Amino acid sequence: MIGKISGRVEYRGEDHVLIDVRGVGYLVYCSDRVLASLPGAGEAVALYTDLLVREDILQLFGFPTLVEKEWHRLLMSVQGVGAKASLAILGALGPEGVSRAIALGDWNSVKAAKGIGPKTAQRVVNELKDKAPSVMAMAGRGAPATADPDALVEDLAPSATAAPAPPPRPSGGAAQAEALSALTNLGYAPGEAARAVAEAAGAEEAADTATLIRAALRLLAPKD
Repeated sequence: MIGKISGRVEYRGEDHVLIDVRGVGYLVYCSDRVLASLPGAGEAVALYTDLLVREDILQLFGFPTLVEKEWHRLLMSVQGVGAKASLAILGALGPEGVSRAIALGDWNSVKAAKGIGPKTAQRVVNELKDKAPSVMAMAGRGAPATADPDALVEDLAPSATAAPAPPPRPSGGAAQAEALSALTNLGYAPGEAARAVAEAAGAEEAADTATLIRAALRLLAPKD
């Protein structure tokens, strides 16, 4: 099983990228969103990959994070959702958008992906709703794929005298994962905690962990 590709971009096609790994070229299929985020030809790149094996074909699919790769794997487990449909959903919503849509039962957002009909969208939400909390939680533990240091240009390395970079703020997915963890630690069921965090994140996408927790707690508070 090929789980990660790290090398240099040879070229990008409409639905794939060719990555040169020390003289061996790997054709990796990606969503529109991922393709648009990749660097130019000759630059270093790394992607987590999922290998599809059939009698007549072997195909690699690439993802910048393990969360996106896991959503691809789960989407593919739904009847009627193949690799092309999975990439369409991830391309339209991104992994965080998929997490929110499924946690909230928002099949209309899933239906907005190219080639996805209402019945398939409803099936995706119904079959994966119980798995959304665990995948959302992965965002706090997973890091983006990093390129092989040997493939990077030496002059891109930071200077020894450079000031240390400030600690990064949690990304949207990581903030949601931390908020989900906090709420489950407070005793809320994973499903209801995931729905509250997803709704709070949808209202304010750039919210940090503390803001998401406060907003989710308001949503979870008993209604008069």
